[in-house]
Amino acid sequence: MRRIKLIEVRSELGAGTRGASLGIDALKVACLNKGSDYFRRFNSVVVPDQNHVLFDKNHFPYAKHIDAIYTVQKAIANSVEQTLRFGEFPLVLAGDHSNAAATLAGIKAAYPHKTIGVVWIDAHADIHSPYTTPSGNVHGMPLAMALGADHLDLQRNTVEPETEFFWRRLKNLGEEGPKITPDHLVYVVVRDTEAEEDAIIAQKGIRNFKLDEFRAKGPRQVAREIYEQLRFCDLVYISFDVDSLDSRFSKGTGTPVELGLDVPEAKALCRALLENDRVVCFEMVEINPTLDSENTMASNAFEILEVATEAIEERLRLDTVTGR
Repeated sequence: MRRIKLIEVRSELGAGTRGASLGIDALKVACLNKGSDYFRRFNSVVVPDQNHVLFDKNHFPYAKHIDAIYTVQKAIANSVEQTLRFGEFPLVLAGDHSNAAATLAGIKAAYPHKTIGVVWIDAHADIHSPYTTPSGNVHGMPLAMALGADHLDLQRNTVEPETEFFWRRLKNLGEEGPKITPDHLVYVVVRDTEAEEDAIIAQKGIRNFKLDEFRAKGPRQVAREIYEQLRFCDLVYISFDVDSLDSRFSKGTGTPVELGLDVPEAKALCRALLENDRVVCFEMVEINPTLDSENTMASNAFEILEVATEAIEERLRLDTVTGR
């Protein structure tokens, strides 16, 4: 890879609270307030959103707006795939976390024969399906999409055929079939889960570095253990939801949760993870300035984004030198 490409996704169709579509612009305000040239330094592409359908009646109670989400996700997956095929590093800035399923689909489409590992830094497990969801919000489902999982043994909802149609389409976006396996998924500071998700995590043996363990070991040791878990993966994708931060630092997100990372810990973790040469994509999601004051969340997130980007750039420069 030669350089970073920003992929801007303003879709908030999967969220339960309005406002995540403004997260990218809040990051740009934070950038301007800091006097940074960050958003001038990189080429970017804006993926068309379908947020106007939020004004329409929802016809999919167990996967709200899933028809429009499918349209958006096709475009995201294509953008990520093309970016990778052009030899660029996709850095995705997105509204709600449902969009991450499309990012993974794009990676798998670009590298169909590669094994992908996922580092999911988040307060939430996001592994529900329409059959298990308590809310119907699709931002709680991206990992089930990527795993190609319905979790029918834990079914609580009777899902309409129209929802099932689009759910199948989303599971098979890009390359048909699952994009990842449960043993290639690692959670960091996931702490706000429903009973169905707890059962899935236990059944599948998914690793979760909780806050106490994270602090006892420190970011670098946690990163080492994550990569030991993902040692058989050819590529790694890192997804950073800002609600992984403690609610003291993350008021400006739809679902803040206490007992999370502080900003220095998040910066150190992202730097340590992004130094690994198998990482092919980084994504940041769920900034919601309508729930914030003085753009605090976006300012904190921009600090983390700058550190993450520096680590990516350093690695790309090293790859260029060693490749000559």
